Amino acid sequence: MKISNEQITQVNTQIHNLIKAGSFYGKKLEEAGVSEIKDADDFEKLPFSEKNDLRQAYPLGLMTAPEEEIVRIHSSSGTTGLPVIIPYTAKDVDDWAIMFKRCYEMAGITNMDRIQITPGYGLWTAGIGFQNGAEKLGAMVIPMGPGNTDKQLQMMVDMKSTVLCSTSSYALLLAEEIEKRGIKDQIHLKKGVIGSERWGEKMRKRISEELGIELYDIYGLTEIYGPGIGINCSYNTGMHYWDDYIYIEIIDPQTGKTVPDGELGEIVITTLVKEGAPLIRYRTHDLSRIIPGECPCGCKHPRLDVIMGRTDDMIKIKGVNVFPSQIEEILREFPETSSEYQIRISHLDGKDTLRIYVETNGSVDFADLSKRIAARVKSKIGFTPLVKVVELGLLPRSEKKSKRVIDERYE
Repeated sequence: MKISNEQITQVNTQIHNLIKAGSFYGKKLEEAGVSEIKDADDFEKLPFSEKNDLRQAYPLGLMTAPEEEIVRIHSSSGTTGLPVIIPYTAKDVDDWAIMFKRCYEMAGITNMDRIQITPGYGLWTAGIGFQNGAEKLGAMVIPMGPGNTDKQLQMMVDMKSTVLCSTSSYALLLAEEIEKRGIKDQIHLKKGVIGSERWGEKMRKRISEELGIELYDIYGLTEIYGPGIGINCSYNTGMHYWDDYIYIEIIDPQTGKTVPDGELGEIVITTLVKEGAPLIRYRTHDLSRIIPGECPCGCKHPRLDVIMGRTDDMIKIKGVNVFPSQIEEILREFPETSSEYQIRISHLDGKDTLRIYVETNGSVDFADLSKRIAARVKSKIGFTPLVKVVELGLLPRSEKKSKRVIDERYE
């Protein structure tokens, strides 16, 4: 996707505001002697911004609009280092709600739906993002927030919720609880809007079948408004993103050069109209690709493929680079396994060991399945892991994001 003339004009407005506010990025531009860009080539010469830049700006160094116009802050949910504080103006909050409303509409959700929101509220962008969009749509909001599964299910039954908003991990936990309690006939859910963590096809299929709902994959990150900047349509051929609010390019994470549409790389986002904390060429570390061509749904907004993983997800073991998504792809070949898995890496007797824990039902020979999975990993990735097969339900479930990779070498 080449940047359009209109988007270049919007970027120039952002450049002017960043320089005027003296933000970290404004200073970078001044040092580079850049006060405006003329074309796509100029744009691609602009410096990237990174999460570390944002941390260094703590607490309010990202604030680009005057303080009297800032109505809210949010913070990223990262657990390492200083948090990133993102200020929002009233227009930013409204723009975000408009984008989120579009996401609901893309999923066929209307003002007659009852939307149960389970992600967290507060500094995290998820809960309030789902809520603002639903209110903009005019739907009935059931703002549960995370946890308290008994209460979640009681409200789901009594309020006849038709839409579930959650992480994939919590959707799976709720599906298993509904099955366990035998209350599926009392559940009125039709759709699920799932965000916040990468999830595989096997997990998608399981949640969809167990809850009997259509699933939609929503995309976003705190630094760029929050969830709601993109969602898949019913054709499920990638996520449409709102290119009148954000410009997305895909780069080679090693060289920083943009790659052609259709090629896998790192998502880099520029906010086109954000006031409180605009970002230019922000490296997300999420891996995906822009899907070329038009979507069969007729929507003209461009599409991103599913998030394949993160550049910082990579594990180096026995000299081999491994992404958790590669293990997930291999496990998809084994219908006997559930969608849940866990990878543990440890260092024993001078060498690295990779253990993969997978769940299956009791009708399978655990030892045989373990051997077959280990052989498949060896043939695909190049080393033999230890595979431990456990009974269905034994791996931990989460109300937030599941921790799938535990690297014990650095603990």
